[in-house]
Amino acid sequence: ARGIQHTSVRQAHRKYEPNFHDKYGNMVLVGGAVVFTSVWTYVLTQAGMEWGLSPVGRVTPKEWKE
Repeated sequence: ARGIQHTSVRQAHRKYEPNFHDKYGNMVLVGGAVVFTSVWTYVLTQAGMEWGLSPVGRVTPKEWKE
C-alpha cells in the first residue's frame, strides 16, 4: 500500500507533459481529412463511372422463353 501512495504522490506533483495526441493530434486529423477528400474527389471524377440512377431507357425486357 505504501508503494501505491508514493507513486500517486509522485505523479500528482509532476508537471504536465504533452503526449503524442496533444502535439500532433490536429495535424493527423487534418492530414487524414485531406487524403480522404482527395481520394474521393479522384474516384468521383476520374473513375469513368456513369452517373444517372434512373434505368429508364437503358433497361429493356427480354423475351419470355418457355
